[in-house]
Amino acid sequence: MSKLYIIPTPIGNLEDITLRAIRYLKEVGLVLAEDTRTSKKLFSRFEIETPLSSYHMHNEHKVLTKFINRIKTGEKIALISDAGTPGISDPGFLLVRECIAQEIEVECLPGPTAFVPALVNSGIPTEKFVFEGFLPIKKGRQTRLKLLSLENRTIILYESPHRIVKTLSQICEYFGEERKVSISREISKIYEENNRGTAIELRTYFENNKPKGEFVIVIEGKR
Repeated sequence: MSKLYIIPTPIGNLEDITLRAIRYLKEVGLVLAEDTRTSKKLFSRFEIETPLSSYHMHNEHKVLTKFINRIKTGEKIALISDAGTPGISDPGFLLVRECIAQEIEVECLPGPTAFVPALVNSGIPTEKFVFEGFLPIKKGRQTRLKLLSLENRTIILYESPHRIVKTLSQICEYFGEERKVSISREISKIYEENNRGTAIELRTYFENNKPKGEFVIVIEGKR
């Protein structure tokens, strides 16, 4: 039966993958991967020999129809990202939407997503939150930050090491220097680190400690 499987992959420690994810990756006819070089390391670890094909933000519009047609002919295809759950700040939405439009069954497995452990271990309220992913790099960035500064729910952002100090400076400016913030990086990896404090404290910390890895920023909502 034609089907698309959305399969989360470990965000750090490869042992975080599920047994069902491994089984499906071995059973499907093709795996679409954000970066096949990264995925080959995972496949080698778990002896997965299924063919890989590139599917990423720069080619997803171009190759979408081709893969939809392959699924419609009866092929089972899986989609993975470099790390985490496809569609969460990674390619996946367009393919899922088109499968639904074409009445192709979609099954999404539960699995790793960086913002969940970052939120849970932040010490900041978890009952209501808003996930923003990456902020706009230039156009619309300040407007978005101003709107978020009024948000009562906990706010979750993704950020790169190159912009973490800039983002913390903007949080200080728009949210206030005393707003509580938690920053997690390299979740589930050997150098995992969690830093908690006020916006100004964390800005000072990363000004004096070179940022490395990918970051999840959890910000206390307005009180």
